[in-house]
Amino acid sequence: MTPSTLSLATALPEIFLTAAICIVLLVDVFAGAAGRRITPTLTLIVLAGGAALTLAYAQSGTTVELFSGMYVSDPLAVVLKLAGFLFVAVGLLYSRHYLETRGILRGEYYVLALTALLGVFVMISAGSLLTLYIGIELLALSLYAMVAFDRESGVAAEAAMKYFVLGAIASAALLYGMSLIYGLTGSLLLPEIARALQGEASLGLVMGVVFLVVGVAFKFGAVPFHMWVPDVYHGAPSAVALFVSAAPKLGSFALAYRLFVSGLGGVSDTWIQMLAIVAGLSMVAGNLIAIAQTNLKRMLAYSTIGNVGFILAGFVAGTEQGYEAALYYTLVYVLMVLGSFGVILVASRAGFEADELAHYKGLHQRDPGLAFMMLMLMFSTAGIPPFVGFWAKLQIFQVLWATDNMALVLIGAAVSVIGLFYYLRVVKLMYFDEPGDLPTIERRTGVRLALGLNAITVLVLGLMPSALLALCAQVLS
Repeated sequence: MTPSTLSLATALPEIFLTAAICIVLLVDVFAGAAGRRITPTLTLIVLAGGAALTLAYAQSGTTVELFSGMYVSDPLAVVLKLAGFLFVAVGLLYSRHYLETRGILRGEYYVLALTALLGVFVMISAGSLLTLYIGIELLALSLYAMVAFDRESGVAAEAAMKYFVLGAIASAALLYGMSLIYGLTGSLLLPEIARALQGEASLGLVMGVVFLVVGVAFKFGAVPFHMWVPDVYHGAPSAVALFVSAAPKLGSFALAYRLFVSGLGGVSDTWIQMLAIVAGLSMVAGNLIAIAQTNLKRMLAYSTIGNVGFILAGFVAGTEQGYEAALYYTLVYVLMVLGSFGVILVASRAGFEADELAHYKGLHQRDPGLAFMMLMLMFSTAGIPPFVGFWAKLQIFQVLWATDNMALVLIGAAVSVIGLFYYLRVVKLMYFDEPGDLPTIERRTGVRLALGLNAITVLVLGLMPSALLALCAQVLS
């Protein structure tokens, strides 16, 4: 294999995924009714094959630029892509029975999931503003369709329309900010933008950064651009809500890192001040409003907003350690939210959507194993040791303390205590309330095994946090 071919091989995850999307679509069309059985399995095989190719052709510890610098492959990209393959595979495994029982197990769902993952990958390896925007739109258009996937549900259609309209506004703001940056620097490539933007920020640059922060905050679901999050989580089918809560967060982290750190690192003081306000508001609003929720999916939506505040707080630190903490928090959060929504999917059945807090009363008596998994996930998301969520929050607190961001430290500590209430309320309902006449929960061994491994991983990573911390430090060093 020649050096040029070897370099091109670093883009195999995207090339393979694009070809696989076409193959999955064709197989589903020509397989007919049998496609309902073939397509989900074929999609999991595609994800496993993509992960294997990513590992096989990863350039260890080096950065490779392709297509005139528009595509970048580095250790961060490799880790995020492997995480994307893993998290999407787990999410689709959790979702299959849920989709089947509701009559919406169709091949288009899996094609859209792979297309959304491709958009995430384009964002992860973006080396220019143009590539970033293409990835953002590829992901967004796939998610709009997935949210409205249940055609019989008026609530899902309403959520999709809200998401589409607000997403179009956010995309316009992001594109306008990119146009201002291009006008000031004369380049779309992030390294050239970084070299051109050094020192004191001009008024035009500040305006451009404002629009970029608006776009990034919307993609994260941060306050005050969070309006779509609770509506989408609540209105979309639970399987779609699981997907929206997981893989896109990897793309949002990559968007923030490539745009702010790689492209606008020379004027970091400008965007750090803006992100500090967004992070603080997200922490406070997300945790306070979550207390009032009676629907578990809406509670997890506002929990997501609060946790996004912690991720952005890592960027506010403005140091390499801060970015490492943000990456660590992102990976840990996606792992925890996958498990939480996985419990909802397992507890649901045909004609019964287990999305209200009241539906979890006495879960320990009805299904001790599932209740214990949910307990571990809630404890971890609340940041209670020895679970991995504790270490994720601790890393954020440490980098904020080291950079004298005392206001965010105090806000983070206060909202962490507030968050204990609504996370532990779920545990209280499961273990101390009577189940009443709630339906029994179906036993599905394969999904339960995956969900059990998910919950155990949250505990194991909490008992041995150094491995994942070292990996995050290595890829960003």
